Amino acid sequence: MRTITHGDVIAAARAVRDLPSEAQRRMVQRFLDRAHAADLFRKRFGRAHPFWGNGSLMAAASGEGRARPEPFLSDTPYLETLALVIETVLDWRRRVQ
Repeated sequence: MRTITHGDVIAAARAVRDLPSEAQRRMVQRFLDRAHAADLFRKRFGRAHPFWGNGSLMAAASGEGRARPEPFLSDTPYLETLALVIETVLDWRRRVQ
């Protein structure tokens, strides 16, 4: 998978913020797996994956089409979603590496 940036974390959080927390975690894991597969596809074929993008987490999350505008950081549920995304990324990295 491509390097994860701040924008990737924001895109994933925006895409899952309206889901129940366990569904959020599963969806972020799915985004990570898709981004990883898309990056392998991009490296092999020299083009973006037709459904999952260029191998970035943002591209994988954007494919869901459910992202709403980013809320303010004073929105506690949004902060909790950001934390969940970061925790899920850390767990995924430990598992994959």
